Amino acid sequence: MKPRRTASTVRLTATLAACLALAACTTMPAGPAWVPGQQATVEGQVATVDTTPWTYDGNAVITLATPSGNVDVHLPARWNLCKAPPPEDVQALKAGDRVRATGTVSEPHTLVVCEHAGHGLHRAP
Repeated sequence: MKPRRTASTVRLTATLAACLALAACTTMPAGPAWVPGQQATVEGQVATVDTTPWTYDGNAVITLATPSGNVDVHLPARWNLCKAPPPEDVQALKAGDRVRATGTVSEPHTLVVCEHAGHGLHRAP
């Protein structure tokens, strides 16, 4: 009986070691270095659209799913204070739409579309 138990333990240990070795081989794609104040452009699919904060002068948040993770794109409520043109029909955006956003990094994986005339949120081809 004892040899069978040892063989089973060895097989289990070998299987676990193989699983760990395979898991160590997988990597996430490298994303951009998100440095606050830096300008960045990202393209991805719309995951969520939250325009509720606009009702109290907050930023609407469009969450994009990108190969390097989710990115929150903030759209200010007061476009008259921005140098960027207002985005085209934000209310029509829905999950799955492909868009490109250019803005200023405010924190890792967060862009604010407002500071420069070249900033914006546009449908991607």
